[in-house]
Amino acid sequence: MVKDHIGIWENCLKVIKDNISAQAFKTWFAPIIPVKIDNNILTIQVPSHFFYEWLEEHYITLLSRVVRKELGTEASLEYSILMESNHKNAIPYTVKLPTQNNNSIRNSPVSMPLNTHEKQIRNPFIIPGLKKINIESNLMPQFNLDNFVEGEYNRLARASGYAVANKPGGTAFNPLLIYGAVGLGKTHLANAIGIAIKDKHPSKTVLYVQSEKFAHQFIDAIKNQTTNDFVHFYQMIDVLIIDDVQFFAGKEKTQDVFFSIFNHLHQNGKQIVLTSDKAPVELQGMEQRLLSRFKWGLSADLATPDLETRIAVLEKKMHGSGIELPKEVVEYLAYSINTNIREIEGALNTLLAQASLNKKAITLELAKQMVDKFVKNTAREVSIEYIQKVVCDYFDLPIEMLKSKTRKREVVQARQISMYFSKKMTKSSLANIGAHCGGKDHATVLHACRTVVNLSETDKQFRSYLEDLEKKLTLQ
Repeated sequence: MVKDHIGIWENCLKVIKDNISAQAFKTWFAPIIPVKIDNNILTIQVPSHFFYEWLEEHYITLLSRVVRKELGTEASLEYSILMESNHKNAIPYTVKLPTQNNNSIRNSPVSMPLNTHEKQIRNPFIIPGLKKINIESNLMPQFNLDNFVEGEYNRLARASGYAVANKPGGTAFNPLLIYGAVGLGKTHLANAIGIAIKDKHPSKTVLYVQSEKFAHQFIDAIKNQTTNDFVHFYQMIDVLIIDDVQFFAGKEKTQDVFFSIFNHLHQNGKQIVLTSDKAPVELQGMEQRLLSRFKWGLSADLATPDLETRIAVLEKKMHGSGIELPKEVVEYLAYSINTNIREIEGALNTLLAQASLNKKAITLELAKQMVDKFVKNTAREVSIEYIQKVVCDYFDLPIEMLKSKTRKREVVQARQISMYFSKKMTKSSLANIGAHCGGKDHATVLHACRTVVNLSETDKQFRSYLEDLEKKLTLQ
């Protein structure tokens, strides 16, 4: 009795179903359509080239066994691969895989380009049959370009972010690597770029993922033998944003799979945005071939924000929250917390919470108490900038005068007092203190400190100046 191709495949499926999980059967064998049987060659139609590769890698032994059981030891298997699964009239592209010997029907896979216009991609990594338009971007809406304050410290990064948002994958900034210390706005800017792309290019599939999550997903894929699904999912993305890429350091397999994904996306004109706490040349534990890819586009750094930017950040935050603070409080926060944007915003939130819970007016004294508690576990010290501001306010001098070359007695005295308190209250070097005071050298700073000490011992009025200023500078 001559068996038809449908009956043969149904018999194969009965055996296959008993040997794999119900989910695996539903995902990988239910979509297969038997096409024909000719001279002991069974032709089956599969939805995509990726589907064919997955069968070849994971189920070839099982397929070989069931097909030979039905057709004999000389059986062969032929794959008919639809290049465009949503097109009813698409012509199958056939890959013939003759038997190499009596023990296997597997041959070397035939390389074949995927159709880039495929509208629906089978994606077992999330849900079989998932459409690209249904992929969640994971972007955080509170981080957008409108509330990302521009300053000298971030101007290049912000401008390049705008360029990428306007033309993702179409600029020289691919990849765009944003690097800088903790709390300077890397995550904010990366999300803002993704949100802007979603607004300007709704058809683009954007995905934001932290590098740690990416690595854990890959580990799970290895455990579950779904690495091909993992790779295929990430190759679907139009704009991939990886946060804190330095987490890949020392993880060789994770770097290998990301290298493969990176190459695929880049070669197909997809946009890649990365963030890191260091510049590419300073990243340790990363493969050189991956670092070289990072340097293909643009590396833009986020430096420590200057005073004007810190004040602007506070004012932007206050405006967005509909609150208003005394100017002296805003300046005190900006002068006192000069490490990063995150700490400045955190200090403001803490101050507002303290005032609300304790039903207190927001005053400079309350701000001093809050800052003392807020930063006591970090690098707690007043800044040279703040010392200069307090001294200049005390003597009613413009701060530009303090940094000038004038030798007027009252200015020289204020400058020397600023140097004295800067040496006493900060960890800054003498050279750095001098640089803040109009480019003076370390010898000038030492001389100023000795002069202040000597005058405080002999001049009662001068000593009272120091006492008043120290009270203003210390957080009591």
